[in-house]
Amino acid sequence: MLFYEITCVLKQDNEEQKDAAGFKNQEPLQEERPRQEEISQDELMNQILEMIHDEDREEEDWKDLIKARTESFNEKHKEKENFFIARITSKEIILGSVVRDADKLYKAVEEYLNLFDFEPERIWVNEVTLDTLISLLRVSYRNKFIMDKDEILDPFELGRLDFYRRTLYFTENIISTPDKKTVYEEAGRYLLEESFEQELDRVYAKQVKRGKYGHPVHYLMEFDDGETEDKAIELLLAALYENGRLQSRRNSEIYIYQGNPDLTTHLGLLYQTATGGTVTLGYSNINLSEDDDQASGEMELVTETCEIIQKYRNKVLTILCLPRECTHIKQLFYEQLGTMTMVEIREAQAGAERAGEYMKMLAKDAGVRTDKKLFAALEKDKTYLTPELKTIFNTWYDRKLKTTVFPQYKEVGSVNIEEIKKAPKGRSIDELEEMIGLQDAKDTIHKALNYYKIQRLYKELGVKADKPAMHMVFTGNPGTAKTTVARLFAGIMRENNLLTKGHLVEVGRGDLVGKYVGWTADIVAKKFKEASGGVLFIDEAYSLVDDRDGSYGDEAINTLVQEMENHRDDMVVILAGYPDKMEGLLKKNPGLRSRIAFHVNFADYTPTELLDITRLMGKNTGVQLTEEAFPKLESIFKEASKQDDFGNGRYVRNLLEHARMKQAGRLLQKKYEDITATEATTLTADDFEAPEVQAPEKRSFGFL
Repeated sequence: MLFYEITCVLKQDNEEQKDAAGFKNQEPLQEERPRQEEISQDELMNQILEMIHDEDREEEDWKDLIKARTESFNEKHKEKENFFIARITSKEIILGSVVRDADKLYKAVEEYLNLFDFEPERIWVNEVTLDTLISLLRVSYRNKFIMDKDEILDPFELGRLDFYRRTLYFTENIISTPDKKTVYEEAGRYLLEESFEQELDRVYAKQVKRGKYGHPVHYLMEFDDGETEDKAIELLLAALYENGRLQSRRNSEIYIYQGNPDLTTHLGLLYQTATGGTVTLGYSNINLSEDDDQASGEMELVTETCEIIQKYRNKVLTILCLPRECTHIKQLFYEQLGTMTMVEIREAQAGAERAGEYMKMLAKDAGVRTDKKLFAALEKDKTYLTPELKTIFNTWYDRKLKTTVFPQYKEVGSVNIEEIKKAPKGRSIDELEEMIGLQDAKDTIHKALNYYKIQRLYKELGVKADKPAMHMVFTGNPGTAKTTVARLFAGIMRENNLLTKGHLVEVGRGDLVGKYVGWTADIVAKKFKEASGGVLFIDEAYSLVDDRDGSYGDEAINTLVQEMENHRDDMVVILAGYPDKMEGLLKKNPGLRSRIAFHVNFADYTPTELLDITRLMGKNTGVQLTEEAFPKLESIFKEASKQDDFGNGRYVRNLLEHARMKQAGRLLQKKYEDITATEATTLTADDFEAPEVQAPEKRSFGFL
């Protein structure tokens, strides 16, 4: 589906202008035409009456005539092409249109203009976004050229899409169309893996008739630097459009989040209206860890979106945008997308030489000369991602400005203490504060952030500062949101520029201990490299320790201690597990304890907190509870909390799932016509039952 703004330049008295080329041979233009000054209503009406050859024109209001003929034209063309006049000036007419097939645009424009005997000298066509189309419709309505904007939008489901945009959070842009040489030159300016240029080669290998053959592949973008990701998408779409692989230049960008009560309908509507174009889906904050209380909901979120992607796979190009190193999420997408082919495109990890070239480019763009201090910040044996290099460059550039370009500011500190004192910002800190309970964890994380920020202040002021070790121990029973808080902590560090990447790498004993002696050290080192710039989360860390000194577990712990020291300034290690077992681990290796800066205790949830969690989970899954259900739930939670390892947040999720099952059985006993929507989304006290507690299995010893 395509949206156009069409400027019709009317013929003037000048004979040379009358001989100008007609609109049929004109290609769609990217730039907008300048607007002409509007004329008075009386003069405008006289011009319209002169152009409209109708015997009854003097008895009929000319605007009503435009309305009637526009409505008749659109009714005839049904859901194929709709047109409307937005405004008329002394020299041009501005049209708006919704078209399903771009090949039929010019013929439809000619047919529509013939209704009024308009004789355009030239036509300028610009593809526009939904926002621009709706703006044109508002102008048309104010000028009384249409009865209502919905008469144009509704046949294409665009009215519903406009209504739902407040919950979809999508934006649109029109992709640029640089030539092939410019695309390759621009791509060379950014740190992109070879796979990007290889895909450009495939795209330019053969031109096809625009938008007629579906999409052989879709795309998976893995970036941590937003600017580089945006540029990669821009250049890729330009190449695809130039070579006929896209019918529309419109790219709809949408952020997918959990909690949309009707995501399938809303996203499906967006895809339906994006036919011929591109939809870019962002999943930057999704997490699929097994210890996350929201994991099941987020897995359902991915499943729903994948169903829509598959449905429109040959009509809409999909670009999935994920953070780097998100193995769990990517694997789930591949499982759900079935036979669809995804081309993976990532930002490159640059060695010292390539990083140096990138620094030179940044300096050239900034209009300054490089020096030894800039390149001295690069380590020979280290690889860098774009965010890291930008941080290094910006630090150098700030000092360069103060010491060389504007030396009068040499003694002025670059950090404002009031800025340092500000509370942390970003989506992740908001999510953490909204979580039920966890006050000890919240307080400790704020202390950690303050400590890290004050070290930065010392460094900027020239005061000797320690390397801020941020490694932590999380202790608590299962279901107390340890992994969720670790993910949010990583996001907080990234959003406040305290970590470059802020991703979470979760591992256990099986991921760190090698099969043979000597293998473990290399495995641990690789995991640290993978987590560089983010958070390494080691669940049940005490499982690394076994009963024999010098064994595989000791090798893992010793390597872990060394790597924690080596990476104390570019990542955070979080060791998690039961309180008593974690204490045993720290006692076994004093070096490990000395490298832990913060201990965070995750207490079991109280019955009141579990009730609040139940309300929140119910809300997120679209169900509500009757008032009578809460006293019963409180009683269940009081009994459950007396048991060892009762599960905390997981217990609540399981309880809700069993309640939904019982509700289903209850509703199936009724006639279909007697079931209301409220009943279908309401859980009663009778739906909740405490799970049966199985007594521990008794073991016999000796002979039978």
